[in-house]
Amino acid sequence: MTEATQAPTNHEVLPKDRIPGLVENWRSDVLSGFILFLIALPLSLGIAIASGFPPMAGLFAAIVGGIVVSQTSGSFVTINGPAAGLIVVIVNCVNNLGGGSEGYHCTLGAIVISGVILFVLGLLRAGALGVFFPTTVVHGMLAAIGFIIIAKMIPPFLGVPSPGKEPLVIYSKIPDMIANLNPEITIIGVVSLCILIFFNLNKNALIKKIPAPLVVVAVGVALGIYFDLQHPHSYLVHGHSFAIDPKKYLVVLPPSILDGLTSPNWSKIASGAFWYSILTIVLIQGIETLLSCAAVDKLDPYKRTSNLSRDMAAVGLGSAISGMIGGLPMIAEIVRSTANVANGAKTRWSNFFHGLFILIFVAFGAAFIDQIPQAALAALLIVTGYRLASPKSFKDTFLIGKEQLALFVITIVGVLATDLLVGVGIGIAAKFILHFVNGAPVGPNLLVAKTTVADTPDASLVTIEGAAIFSNYFSIKRVLDKLPAGKAITIDLSKVKLIDHSVMEHFHQFERERTKAGTPVHIIGLDLHKPMSAHPLAARKLTSKAS
Repeated sequence: MTEATQAPTNHEVLPKDRIPGLVENWRSDVLSGFILFLIALPLSLGIAIASGFPPMAGLFAAIVGGIVVSQTSGSFVTINGPAAGLIVVIVNCVNNLGGGSEGYHCTLGAIVISGVILFVLGLLRAGALGVFFPTTVVHGMLAAIGFIIIAKMIPPFLGVPSPGKEPLVIYSKIPDMIANLNPEITIIGVVSLCILIFFNLNKNALIKKIPAPLVVVAVGVALGIYFDLQHPHSYLVHGHSFAIDPKKYLVVLPPSILDGLTSPNWSKIASGAFWYSILTIVLIQGIETLLSCAAVDKLDPYKRTSNLSRDMAAVGLGSAISGMIGGLPMIAEIVRSTANVANGAKTRWSNFFHGLFILIFVAFGAAFIDQIPQAALAALLIVTGYRLASPKSFKDTFLIGKEQLALFVITIVGVLATDLLVGVGIGIAAKFILHFVNGAPVGPNLLVAKTTVADTPDASLVTIEGAAIFSNYFSIKRVLDKLPAGKAITIDLSKVKLIDHSVMEHFHQFERERTKAGTPVHIIGLDLHKPMSAHPLAARKLTSKAS
């Protein structure tokens, strides 16, 4: 595999990479790595607990993601570690593979194999396959994950047992959970949530530099000490008795980091549930990594371009190592990566230092971690879930087109009613049905677009016929990627009966990237199509007059 590409930029000097980059930028990268450590520590703990894993599993993934993956990835300022988007996947794997300790150790085996598969896919340059999945369905899947995370975090937020495993069941039991909430635990959760809301709404530049998760953890620990959560006891509120069990309401780590090491259980490797778990992990992990890496490239002030296949391989390698020692899988994480860029990181070493700081703190500061209330971590993840499933995501999808909102909602409902793989399958099936209704031809064109290239010394004319939709864009992309740099490109869509939103988005990205690199791109023929909304990336149908 080749290294990540350092694209031309308006900056005078690009940061160096590898050891020269460390020598040149260690001050900014150490500082950003330390701030990221403060953010990642509580999130990694919360993600592990929410996933049905021991808290140490999240820390192992963050450590490996920082120290190992940073040196093998194809990106510069992306942060790797456990992510909220994988909570749903891992919870289902644990439950399907026996639950409890057995489910945990069997899931570790699935994580190892899925990591190896992702590593091999990266070596085979499969990063480009990310374009196959329709954008709206992927966003619907992420929104559904957000709703599930919120549901899973409501019980620990209120200090009550979970009323069930299914998110719809948990939502239906909210009134009962509120009626039976543990007041002291709920106070910690509500105060933590209010802190996060304040930091989200705050516009003061100085306050914005303070890591909100750090404040949540500090205040949560202080409240936990005030409520004496460290010792078993009972207390009365209006004549009702409430019990406090430290093992139930606080993070519990083993005496040392070595005591947390464990190995996978391979006893269910021949079962269908084991391989279904692997398939789910590979799919979601791969999609989220590709989406996050592409998003971080847009944030990079130096406009460097990641090698997505190399990133996929690196994340797979890191996940396999993490699973072998008892840790969670990982992805390229967008929230921490955004913070990394905002804090002035310049190279991959900020990711390395964030993992190193976590390792040092776990080795010498585990006693502090044992004081963190789970309700504070639940508040962190509720906000994360809200960001995935915010009302804005519904509004933005509606503006692209009513049919896109329908696909978005269908995918959400499908995931909530079944599971991630089935739900995504339902969304993709609905997308195909919509395309057939809008005139997409049935046949080979569904997977391979009819694409021809006419070259002149100064320009390339790409003509596409039939339909340009998510399922055949990979064939179009292969043609576009082979076009030489520096020669003007014209994409003629006048003979395309249907162009879906995903392809419009890909065309827009291709035009932006090639133009930035000095190659002019012109898209013609769109004036013959009727857009399905006023949005510039809306799906388009060829008008009957033109056809």
